[in-house]
Amino acid sequence: MNLAIVGYGYWGPNLLRNFSMVKDCKVHSLCDLSVYNLQKAKEIYPTLQLFSNVDEVIQNVDIDAIVIATPIFSHYSIAKKALLAGKHVLIEKPMATSVKEAEELIEISIQRGLVLMVDHTFIYTGAVQKMKSLIEQDEIGKIKYIDSTRINLGLFQSDVNVLWDLAPHDISICDYLMNEKPVSVQTTGISHTNNGIENIAYLTLNFQSNVIAHFNCSWTSPVKLRQMLVGGDKKMLLYNDMEMTEKVKIYDTGFHHSSSEEKNKILIDYRIGDIYTPKLETTEALLNMANDFVRAVTQGSQPICDYQLGLSVVKILEASQISIKNGGKEVKIA
Repeated sequence: MNLAIVGYGYWGPNLLRNFSMVKDCKVHSLCDLSVYNLQKAKEIYPTLQLFSNVDEVIQNVDIDAIVIATPIFSHYSIAKKALLAGKHVLIEKPMATSVKEAEELIEISIQRGLVLMVDHTFIYTGAVQKMKSLIEQDEIGKIKYIDSTRINLGLFQSDVNVLWDLAPHDISICDYLMNEKPVSVQTTGISHTNNGIENIAYLTLNFQSNVIAHFNCSWTSPVKLRQMLVGGDKKMLLYNDMEMTEKVKIYDTGFHHSSSEEKNKILIDYRIGDIYTPKLETTEALLNMANDFVRAVTQGSQPICDYQLGLSVVKILEASQISIKNGGKEVKIA
């Protein structure tokens, strides 16, 4: 399987390094608008074919698959051309800038029998895989809430707000852990740069089962936090990606409520138990993702981050954009 990577900016070098280690895959070509970036890659990978024109890559009959690591606004156009040219496609998150674009890409991939996958890398971490396993084994019971924080003093984007930049990570994890889709979203935020692009935002997902998921995203925090709480009716999980080793902790903690004879009074019984840390798989998440994509292409297996997960994330982001521009109005998710 010959593969081409389009985009060698922030994430491209990581993709090139990991795909170069995958069995049954050869990174055939690299495409980037920057001659400097191409020269840097050539020094490390001297056999690479280099291109500055993406159309030349897409029309190359020797290439079987295209990996797109370009700015969000270009995902749709490049992916559509690649699919129409008969190439399998992997797109960096988020999949597209609208639900309409994402659905069109999905339709083309289905019609032509091609793999269309989205790189939501965090799904492939040992931490998230362990959380999924614990939930499926009913270790924490029925999920009641998810509370996520992803903040740092980060790079202000000029084309998308902080939700489109940071929230796809945690929205994709939420989608992967939950057995149901959210029914609505409420989002508030603010721009401190007077350009209408929010640098702080708070997104809340509502589920039919009364589960609530909340996401706090910011480019303007003095500290870097990446953590998620998953509360079950048996136990609770804490996922802290900033921890070097103990990224997941299981809290055998909870509460039970009952009604009192006294009107409108609720009795709460708290239970505080042990805290323990499970062993996690240590393989690099991006390598797991690369292997998943190659298997999907060469063996026809179903990828973990298929186009359905990618579409779910875009649906939430699109609805959140409507909500945030309308003062936090609740917006239904189709």
